[in-house]
Amino acid sequence: MSTLLSSNTQAILLLTAPLLVGNGQTSEGLLTQGEYKRLARFLRERQQEPGDLLGNDVRELTDQSPVEVGRLESLLSRGFLLSQAIERWQARSIWVVGHLDDEYPRRLRNRLQENAPAILYGCGEAAILDSGGLAVVGSRNIDDVLVAYTEDIGQLAASALRTIVSGGARGIDQSAMRGALENDGKVIGVLADSLERSALNREHRNFLMNGRLVLISPYDPLAGFNVGNAMQRNKLIYALSDWALVVSSDYEKGGTWAGAVEQLEKLRLVPVYVRSNGTDSSGLNALRRKGALPWPNPTTPEALGDMLEIDANSIKVGPGQTDLFSSATEEIGQATEISHTPQLTKEPCDSCPPPPSDSPIAPADELFAKVRELVSGVKKPRTEAEVADDLRVSKSQAKEWLQRLVEEGVMERYSKPVKYAPKSQGSLL
Repeated sequence: MSTLLSSNTQAILLLTAPLLVGNGQTSEGLLTQGEYKRLARFLRERQQEPGDLLGNDVRELTDQSPVEVGRLESLLSRGFLLSQAIERWQARSIWVVGHLDDEYPRRLRNRLQENAPAILYGCGEAAILDSGGLAVVGSRNIDDVLVAYTEDIGQLAASALRTIVSGGARGIDQSAMRGALENDGKVIGVLADSLERSALNREHRNFLMNGRLVLISPYDPLAGFNVGNAMQRNKLIYALSDWALVVSSDYEKGGTWAGAVEQLEKLRLVPVYVRSNGTDSSGLNALRRKGALPWPNPTTPEALGDMLEIDANSIKVGPGQTDLFSSATEEIGQATEISHTPQLTKEPCDSCPPPPSDSPIAPADELFAKVRELVSGVKKPRTEAEVADDLRVSKSQAKEWLQRLVEEGVMERYSKPVKYAPKSQGSLL
C-alpha cells in the first residue's frame, strides 16, 4: 500500500476524520457519514471529486451545497493537523486509503456501495482484503471449551487455505485468529478501536511483517472503544468474507447478535452458520429460526473446502446488491441455484416417445450463456478473483468458466499477472 495519499483521500480525511494526535481532542463540526454521502453525491453530479475542494474557492459550490460552505472551509483548513497525523501513521506503518482510490478493497466497494467506509486505516498486507474467507464471530466472554473449539476452526481454515475474517476482540475473535495464524494461515482483523495499539502489539508484529495478517479499521487509529462503532464494523466483517460462522451469541442483545441479524435479514451477503454442537444456546437457536444454517462440523481441510465451495456456488445474494454487472448478477444467482438443484432421474422407457426436438436448454447451459454474455462485455482485463467477486461465485467456478470461454475463442488469457479479456480488447493489456 502506497504511503502517498491521493488528493481525494486527503480531502475526505480533512472533512470526516478526527485526526487524533497530541492531546487526542476531536475537531468540531466533522461531517457525519450521512453528510459526507450527500456531499459526495452532490460533487459527483457536478462531475467533481472531493480532491477538487483542495486549493480552490469552496464558495464556488454556491448555496446548493448540502453542507454549509463555512463549515467546509473550516474543516479543509486543518492541513497542518493532517500532516502531523500522516507523520504519526507512517512512523507506525499504518496506511490509509479512501473509497475513491484504486487500492480500496473491491469487496467493500461492490458489496456495501455508498455504505462502504469513506476512509479505511490499516496495517499489514492489504492484498489479503480481497481474498474472501470464513468470518468467525462470537461473544467476548467464553469458557475454555469454546476457546479450544474456535482455535480448532481457525487451524482448520488455515489448513484448507481459507482466510479467517474476524473482529479482533477478546474471546471468539482472537481465538479464531490465533488458531489460523499459529497454523501458517492468513487473517483479516476488522477492529472497532485502537488500531495503533494493535499494530504495535508484539504478538502481531511478525504476522504483520510476513504478510499473513492485516488489521483494518474505519475509525481513527487512536480512537477508543465505542459500542456504536463496534456495531457498525460488523457489516465490514461479513462484506469481506464468503461465509460466516457464529460460534456464540447472546439472545437479542450484543454486537454479535445485531451483526448476524442484520446479515440474515437485510444485507444477505454470505451464508451464515451457527455452532451446532456443545452447550445449547438460546441466541444461536434464535438465529437458526431467522435462517442461519447448522455448522456441519467438518473435521478435515478437504471436508471444509468442499463444504464451503458448495455454498459459495449455491448461495443467492439478497436483493439490493449491485456491482460491475448490475442486476444481471441476480440472474446468475438464480441460475446457479437451479444448476445445483438435484434432478429426479427417470427410468428408461422403450415405449415412451422421444423427447421433443425443441426441449428447453439445460439450466447449466443457460447459466453459462448468461456468463458468456456478461464476461465478454467487460471494459478492461480482469483476474479470476475479480470475475469471481463480480459474479458472486467461487474462484474455482470463475476459473472453470473463463477457461471454457478461452477454449471457445471468446476470451484471451494473459500471464504476469494472469488476466482475461475479450479477444477484441486484447490490445488493452
